[in-house]
Amino acid sequence: MNIEVGTREEEKKIYEEYKKQLLELKKVETEREAVGQVFTKGLLPIYVLHVLTEGATNGNDISHKIGEKTQGMWLPSTGGIYPILKRFEKQDLIKGEWNEGKKKISKIYTITENGMEEYNNKKVLLKNRIDEALKVFEIVREDLYGN
Repeated sequence: MNIEVGTREEEKKIYEEYKKQLLELKKVETEREAVGQVFTKGLLPIYVLHVLTEGATNGNDISHKIGEKTQGMWLPSTGGIYPILKRFEKQDLIKGEWNEGKKKISKIYTITENGMEEYNNKKVLLKNRIDEALKVFEIVREDLYGN
């Protein structure tokens, strides 16, 4: 009987440790998602407009251009880009036209006058936020890793 009680206590300890580690993993995943959302929700929409200020292109190319510009450190999925493009079309910030003359049919997006105005306004509004975020990252990096 003592063996059963000891085994149950060990099982309970193991289970409690498992729950604790699982909770920690979920916390890490949540934090990782939050960091990703800074880029996806905060910066991706304006960066999509930025890419379109450089010329008309399709959603796949927007993703690739962002990847090139960030030297591969940020390669947003087209699954994140196309909803933004659709929303921007509804808001008359961009115009999409199908290019049916090519081998592969795709929708080519062009920034509109309203889109340029929105882009310039957001750029002004975000500048201080981006500068502050960079300062915070520098402080955290220095605290964690030194110079």
